[in-house]
Amino acid sequence: MFNGALTALVTPFRDGEVDAPALRDLIEWQIQSGIDGLVPCGSTGESATLTHAEHDNVIKLTIEQARKRVPVIAGTGSNSTAEAIRLTAAAREMGADGALLLSPYYNKPTQDGIFRHYKMIAASVDIPLFVYNIPGRTASNIAPETFARLSEIKNIVGIKEASGSMDQSSDILKLCGDRLAIFSGDDGLTLPLIALGAKGVISTCGNAVPREMHDLAVAALGGDFVNARKIHYRLLPLMRGLFVETNPIPVKQALAFMGKCANELRMPLVTMTAGPAEKLRIAMKELRLV
Repeated sequence: MFNGALTALVTPFRDGEVDAPALRDLIEWQIQSGIDGLVPCGSTGESATLTHAEHDNVIKLTIEQARKRVPVIAGTGSNSTAEAIRLTAAAREMGADGALLLSPYYNKPTQDGIFRHYKMIAASVDIPLFVYNIPGRTASNIAPETFARLSEIKNIVGIKEASGSMDQSSDILKLCGDRLAIFSGDDGLTLPLIALGAKGVISTCGNAVPREMHDLAVAALGGDFVNARKIHYRLLPLMRGLFVETNPIPVKQALAFMGKCANELRMPLVTMTAGPAEKLRIAMKELRLV
């Protein structure tokens, strides 16, 4: 059920509010373009600045628009275990196919605290859970040995690994690859991680190039590494351009260039500076996206 390229959806805004029509249109375009799954309310979706009501509504809208054509893995993470349980339970009631929970940020729990956090959520909400490791945002890293412990919990089924470390990813795949579906959390590492045994990518780039990210994952998962490399290198300038400033600043700019949504973010994020934005536009022009 969970493999290939899943898009970490942006949350379109207009005049300070969630732009529901733009989100529905984006979801429909994603599905028609062949994307393998949708992940609303992650860091790309600016979940940190959504109210609880907005968070629930974005997940509900995504599930309604997807209509079971692709799986929806709802972002429900929090640095409060109780709040993560509430968000995850709400997503389950709305019909989400799974939930993505980032490691608790700011309060920096120990490895045992991280393990207990996920264990408590798994015991409280019967839904497939994905553990999201992104040390650059959380200020703590989930060790491969902790992932091995988590893999023993029945409804923890996957990992979004965004440490950027191939060594760490290799250790996780060696310890857990037969028990957990491991997804790259970095677009540029999609191909090498699939070569090591990952099942796909949860992608920021997929917002702008869903068909191409799907094709990359299909080729790599099918062992067609010649074609996978061609797609990887063709997309590499865009992958880099979408991370020259804090995600999702560049991808919102990219979607605005494409007419998919307004170039509007929630403070304290601000729109992309002019120089990097022009370089991004050039990379997009080379791909005939603008």
